Amino acid sequence: MIRTLLGYAVLAVVGDIAFVVFALGGDPGRAWRIFHVNFLFFPGVAEAAVIFAAAPLPALRPVAAAGRSLGEYSAYVTAGSLSVEDAARVVRRRGELMLEAGARRPGTMAAVLGLAGEAVETACREVRSGESVAVAANLNAPDQTVISGDPAAVERAGQACKAAGARRVLPLKVSGAFHSPLMAPAAEPLARELARAAFADPAFPVVANASAEPVTDAATARRRLAEQLTAPVRWVEGMRAAVSLAGPDVTFLEVGPGSVLAGLLKRIDPRVKVASVGTADEVERFREQAGAA
Repeated sequence: MIRTLLGYAVLAVVGDIAFVVFALGGDPGRAWRIFHVNFLFFPGVAEAAVIFAAAPLPALRPVAAAGRSLGEYSAYVTAGSLSVEDAARVVRRRGELMLEAGARRPGTMAAVLGLAGEAVETACREVRSGESVAVAANLNAPDQTVISGDPAAVERAGQACKAAGARRVLPLKVSGAFHSPLMAPAAEPLARELARAAFADPAFPVVANASAEPVTDAATARRRLAEQLTAPVRWVEGMRAAVSLAGPDVTFLEVGPGSVLAGLLKRIDPRVKVASVGTADEVERFREQAGAA
């Protein structure tokens, strides 16, 4: 599952987005900490991403990891907690279960821009009625939250967010109300699938979406991944926890096409230094810079 491309070890399978914190060794006074974001794609979707941990520079050692939504599986692979093969199998089953849950109870999602996450959560609570559900599902940045739930409730929550001052509310084209209680039918079957997968304790902490706390053991990793189906992605809290975990003078490096996560992170913590690496030349320059530090 791992092959060499352009001189780098490349992971050909796994999910979406993963972060890895690397600390540069050597003189402690010159320590350079890097928050490294790997994009890992399933075959046929895009070219695989460079995994620095698979072909490490001598001075780099992993400190911590995190992955957003599906990318949390990538984070556990990077941390040596889950094999590529098991991750691919579980993620495929996860997708099937979510699709089935979405067909059983159709839902939708919408992105709320320009309104604090707390205000979005308040709007969702205010519009609930009976069994109709609307929740804040992805807290991506202090002013960007995705809501999820029953279509009518999401529509009402969107209107309430606009009334509260949201700049825009954008409906999303999705096959279900992800990271919401509507995914509950998928949770138990996914937990069984996770139980069949061979997990090891991660070699370094993984900040979980569901708790925004570092995970250091296999049992908690399984539990948090199962909870993630129905729990919100607490990305803002998780990134703040990662910054605290990594320590001062951290550089967040986003590896992959685009710089969406780098932009989100700057909105979460403007003090953090962020860089994006999306081409082979940029990766080479980074490796040269890291090797010279």
